[in-house]
Amino acid sequence: MIHRVTATDAALALVQQLRQRHGAIFFYQAGGCCEGSSPMCYAEGDMTLMPDDVQLGEVGGVPFHVSRSQCEYLLGSQLTLDVAPGSLGTFSLEDADGHHFVSRTRLWTDEEWHQLEAQEAATKAR
Repeated sequence: MIHRVTATDAALALVQQLRQRHGAIFFYQAGGCCEGSSPMCYAEGDMTLMPDDVQLGEVGGVPFHVSRSQCEYLLGSQLTLDVAPGSLGTFSLEDADGHHFVSRTRLWTDEEWHQLEAQEAATKAR
């Protein structure tokens, strides 16, 4: 199965720590500049998702959402969640611990693109 969102081991470990500390959490990555380009981690209820937001995938059992326009922008690439040192001064849960999540993208290979199309067609047929 092809996943639109994956995560490094460091990101998965931090996700588990945040889940233990805050309970239900989710990610949201806006399509903007500055902090809006970083994946933000919120406790459930700290941010309201809009009807136009899309769940792109999951990392460590945690939903990862983007806006519909950002989803279309990311259509040709896989997103990998990672962790970097340093606080960005955001409302993201990990920021208080002195590090932040980052997104890295890579383009799909031709083979992956065909597999992804087949996978999505099978999902729509259900």
